Amino acid sequence: MPEGKSTPDFQCKPIPVTIKEGKLAVFKAMVKGDPKPEVTWRRAKGTISDKDKFKSKYDESTGEHILEIHKVSAAEADTYKCCAVNEYGKAVCTATLTVTEGKSKVEENQTKQADGEPDKRFWDAMLNADRKDYERICIEFGVADLDSILKKLEEKKRERGQIKCQDGVIPYDEDAVNHSLKSAGRMKDSSTKGLMQRNTGFNQMDVEEVNLLNTGLDQLDEQDNLLLTEYKLSNLDFVIRIQEVKAQEREDALFVCVLTHPLPRITWMGKGNVLEDGEKYSITVSDHKLIHRLLIKDCKQLDKGIYSAVAGITSCSAWLVVEAESDPASTGKKIARKTTLAGGALTDLEKVAREQQIKNRQEMEKILASIKAKTQEGQLVDEKTTCGREPTGSKGKAKIKNSRGGCTVTALDASGNGEVQLMVDGHKNKKHTRSGQADYDKVTDPNELANDSDESDGDENDDPTGQVKRWKESKQRQKAVSDPNEQASDSEASDGDENEDSSGQDKRSKGPKKSKQRQKAVNGESTDLKDHNECDETEDATGSATHARRKRQGPLVEDMVIDPGVQFICGLSDVNAIINESAELTCKLSSEDCEGTWFRDGKKISPDDNFTITKDGAIHKLVIIKCKEEHSGKYRFEADGRKTEAMINVKDPPRFHPEDLSAFTEPVTVKVGHNAIFKLHFVGHEPIKIQWYKEGEELQDDNNTRIEKSGTHSRLLLTRCQRKDTGEIKIKLKNEDGFTEAISQLIVLDKPTPPLGPAEVTESSAMCIEFRWRPPKDDGGSPVINYIMERQQVGRNTWKKLGEIPGVPIYRDTDVDHGRKYCYRILAVTAQGTSEVMETDDMQAGTLAFPGPPAPPKVVSAYDDCINISWESPSNRGGSRILGYILEKRKKGSNLWTVVNAMGELIKEKTYAVKDVVAGMEYEFRVTAINLSGAGEFSSPSEFVFARDPKKPPGKVTSLKVAETSYTHLVLTWTKPEDKPGIQDEAKGYFIEVRQADCIEWSRCNTTPIITTSYSVKGLKSMDMYWVRVIATNDGGESAPEELANYVLAMPSPVRPKFTNHKMKSFMVVRAGNSVRITVNFEASPRPHIMWLKDNVPVTRRVTVSNSDGSSQLLIPSSERSDSGIYSIVVKNLAGQETFSTEVRVTDDPKPPGPIELEENVPGTVAVIWEPSPDEKRDDRLHYTVSKLDSTKRTWTTVADRLFNNKFTVCNIMQGREYNFRVYAKNDMGISAPSESPTWGVEKKKEKFVVSVPARKDCDLRCAPTFIVPLKLHTAPKGYECYMSCAVKGNPTPRVTWYRNHISINTDTNYYITNTCGVCSMLILHVGPKDVGEYTITAENALGRAECSTILSVRE
Repeated sequence: MPEGKSTPDFQCKPIPVTIKEGKLAVFKAMVKGDPKPEVTWRRAKGTISDKDKFKSKYDESTGEHILEIHKVSAAEADTYKCCAVNEYGKAVCTATLTVTEGKSKVEENQTKQADGEPDKRFWDAMLNADRKDYERICIEFGVADLDSILKKLEEKKRERGQIKCQDGVIPYDEDAVNHSLKSAGRMKDSSTKGLMQRNTGFNQMDVEEVNLLNTGLDQLDEQDNLLLTEYKLSNLDFVIRIQEVKAQEREDALFVCVLTHPLPRITWMGKGNVLEDGEKYSITVSDHKLIHRLLIKDCKQLDKGIYSAVAGITSCSAWLVVEAESDPASTGKKIARKTTLAGGALTDLEKVAREQQIKNRQEMEKILASIKAKTQEGQLVDEKTTCGREPTGSKGKAKIKNSRGGCTVTALDASGNGEVQLMVDGHKNKKHTRSGQADYDKVTDPNELANDSDESDGDENDDPTGQVKRWKESKQRQKAVSDPNEQASDSEASDGDENEDSSGQDKRSKGPKKSKQRQKAVNGESTDLKDHNECDETEDATGSATHARRKRQGPLVEDMVIDPGVQFICGLSDVNAIINESAELTCKLSSEDCEGTWFRDGKKISPDDNFTITKDGAIHKLVIIKCKEEHSGKYRFEADGRKTEAMINVKDPPRFHPEDLSAFTEPVTVKVGHNAIFKLHFVGHEPIKIQWYKEGEELQDDNNTRIEKSGTHSRLLLTRCQRKDTGEIKIKLKNEDGFTEAISQLIVLDKPTPPLGPAEVTESSAMCIEFRWRPPKDDGGSPVINYIMERQQVGRNTWKKLGEIPGVPIYRDTDVDHGRKYCYRILAVTAQGTSEVMETDDMQAGTLAFPGPPAPPKVVSAYDDCINISWESPSNRGGSRILGYILEKRKKGSNLWTVVNAMGELIKEKTYAVKDVVAGMEYEFRVTAINLSGAGEFSSPSEFVFARDPKKPPGKVTSLKVAETSYTHLVLTWTKPEDKPGIQDEAKGYFIEVRQADCIEWSRCNTTPIITTSYSVKGLKSMDMYWVRVIATNDGGESAPEELANYVLAMPSPVRPKFTNHKMKSFMVVRAGNSVRITVNFEASPRPHIMWLKDNVPVTRRVTVSNSDGSSQLLIPSSERSDSGIYSIVVKNLAGQETFSTEVRVTDDPKPPGPIELEENVPGTVAVIWEPSPDEKRDDRLHYTVSKLDSTKRTWTTVADRLFNNKFTVCNIMQGREYNFRVYAKNDMGISAPSESPTWGVEKKKEKFVVSVPARKDCDLRCAPTFIVPLKLHTAPKGYECYMSCAVKGNPTPRVTWYRNHISINTDTNYYITNTCGVCSMLILHVGPKDVGEYTITAENALGRAECSTILSVRE
């Protein structure tokens, strides 16, 4: 394959598509290759010729090849193939299209309500539901446009509030209580987005959840809590993303991800569809809500594809690759289930989650501290800047506008009683004033001040219609104090308790407060009243508010201490309980001294036979001892004004009694031909679907299978069992509450199969024969007890019984005669019977069989006085056991081998310490094995080793640098490390290692050390980045690697473009119809960008441009006059650019000028005037030549040349002579036919001179074509030009045709062919391997045909 070219390959393969009928199916693929591949689509079971149904296109912006299938139906369900082909190869990729039928319940509801508005039941459900249930209701009623529904819902709530207001009731605005992010101006339409994001749990998150995660937040106002909510929503991301999983068929695959913030649920998607927890997929989440897992059970080929985890607006995706089973024999059989994790799943996820929890806690503490500081600062400002005092009479009033609450407070002092009014400003007053606000009264004497007040807020109870029934009044007492410098304050604030209304909704009403005040005047001194209302509020998931009790004594000071109160460290979680089993709800408070109360569906729970309530420090537990269906519902725990809720769903899934299940799991063993029975009792809510499986395949009633089913048990009967029926038996039960399964084993016993041969002779001598074989492939379910042995001497017909041996597949026969051959029969014996016979090959006793050579010995270690050697036993032992070994050594340069071990003493082990060595000398070793027949062949010698103490590893190499680079290789040079005795010894060789920038593993370029200090690393990918390092080595080990400081780019050193052919023409003339070929050679690095221009405009498509590494060629196959112009090539890379221009003139022989007129204006001269040639306007280089014929000379002489006008005056015209003139048109291509003038002048009459010329006979010059000069053999170097020529004659002129390998190349633009006066030539500009072959030229006219051929060879 030429350099730079490549076969087609898929960068992005089409993925399988599962789609409903009537939808649009789309397959996409991205292909690479040079030249650019042609991509086509096909299907396995039909055609895609229907253009209306199948449309294929190419997106140039993305490089994707797209196949669209419109309005798919079941007929289009098929396997589709994408084929990419170019001249160097072909690539094919397949994808399946699966079409599902029918509509879902949601789609049916959407169809029903497509023409009208949702019905009244829908709006009633939405108005009476919690915000977290909006999405579920919309799905049930088939409403898809959530955005518009939420807007209409808001309008309906506002209308309902106005109706209540007209009835004299203060409206309740749920959006205000729930802290609508839209009204806060921080995240527009956040609630809508929360509903649009399926199953993310954001629609359940409010200020209460943030408070549950962080203690001390209950002092913050709602805007500050909103900051925390927004912080949590906007910063949600993945700490560990899901990664690609490769699993075998029938294995389980596990995807795991870790979030930055806790989330109760995320959305798992597989191949574009939302996945639900069930029989196929298991979706789990950790207790701290950070680790989420997706387990795909029993993977199949259909499960492969892209899976995604979606958390809010953040998502991550990874591939599941399902590989076919490696053992074809086990295809379709049930194997042991194994779970395959992703490549990154080995990370300690719990550790990562704990670290993330600590990080979140630290960040929240910082935010909390900042908000607390701002809150305290605001409170101090509010306390210091109290209401402005204005003196009035006994009936005076003081009005203070509350900017935060949107209310007007009026205080009266009539008859010692003060009345406080709170006026609600429509819907704008949607939240209660929190800490730092006060009710004010008038001040009469600023010098004497005393205050002793009790203040309580009214209890707020919601009736079934959501109206406020009553407001409680509080009394205040004021005492006069004689000391004007002394101030005392004693106030109590009691916030009202809020209860749920009858519809189960939690609401909060913030209405006006009414209070009565009594004032006493002592000695004409009046008291200044200050009511400090401090209200801490927390909200649960539905927006209800609870007020905590506070008490402050003593004077107000700037440093305020805020009691955070009791918080939930861990709230309740939803529980799915099983009927008649126990269920447990657990929560944890921040204080161990706080008591709490449990509620179910709004009713208080007391301990009884069904419920157990325990408290262990700060942990509170509610245990349902034996769950029943009526125990399902919403459970709430309240403590110190806080509450947390969770749902208990009591289900009745199918299940087995433990004793029955234990008995069922015991394997069932039967003999061949007998029946097997499996029976299991169960309980569960009916109806229950019962399924039996054998080895993963569902069983149905047939001749050998009987299945009995009832409401409480099921029975499976397998008749006439065979050995192949052995395997896994599974029962699966499923109802609307869940499913379960139980697995047992069926073992069918049979007699064993014959032992496996061939028998292997381990020892054969004159005294015995020892051999071994393999046990039976199938022992029939019972272990082999004995083997029955029989022997026959070759040449005899009788078999001798040798008896039974234990069940070890080896036998040693000592009753043999030297030189005789024997054959053995072996039968396996089990408890079920005896197998068929396995017969061995003939075995001979007492033949001489020497062992083969061992492998070359290896040097374990070397010292001054000892060298340790080891070796392996020979693979061929000669049919008998190895008795020992003989080891020999030889000095380097010597031909004499000497035995190392003492004479007559064999080496029993396969290691030996050679101590008879001289320090500093170099040795090699060889070994031979000895068996009963004698010594075998010696092994090959070991490597030479010095008898010296171990060396120290060498130091690092120095001066490592890159000497040369290219697109495919780089050259390194370095300096050998220094030799420091006792620290680092001399290096004996070097290893070179490289790794790509995106890879973490180093690959070694050379397997054996090199001794030179330079190396060429080859096989690099063009323009890739590589890290390179060099390691020195010697007998003592390897040095530390020396690495280049920077990566190396696989490209040559930058070279500014430069043209190398200095003989390039700057002007060329081409005859119209001939080809125009401009070849430019250059040098440049890196590979430059090449652009051809004509008259400073890019060339058109009819111009062919061919680029290679060092040259570029412009070709116009058939030129026209319009192709004339200046052609420029621009060669540009990062080092610079270079330009070369050539003027090309495309023309033809000019047409002759028009008629000629002669005038005599001056005696002795003649003015020659002619009409211009028709080509004058098209050719600015066209000119004229004028010739004259004198009647006295009879020869034409040129009187003027290169005339660019249409008139010329000829002088020296003689009287009495006749003159004729001719005018020619000339251009760069040639000269035209002449244009003749009339005769000028009068010639004297002369007698006519008659010459008689004898008649002659014309000769016939016609002849058939013949080659005067034939073609020669040619051998051309690769990349050079090749010129072939020959000469041919013939009359009429023959027609010449060139052929390569009998294929005409006259019209091939890669060959430049000319024929000038019989000289035929052909030029090949760049010879390559594709040009090798036989070239033939033929000449043909009416009289005959001639042919000549040659061979072209290409030399590398």
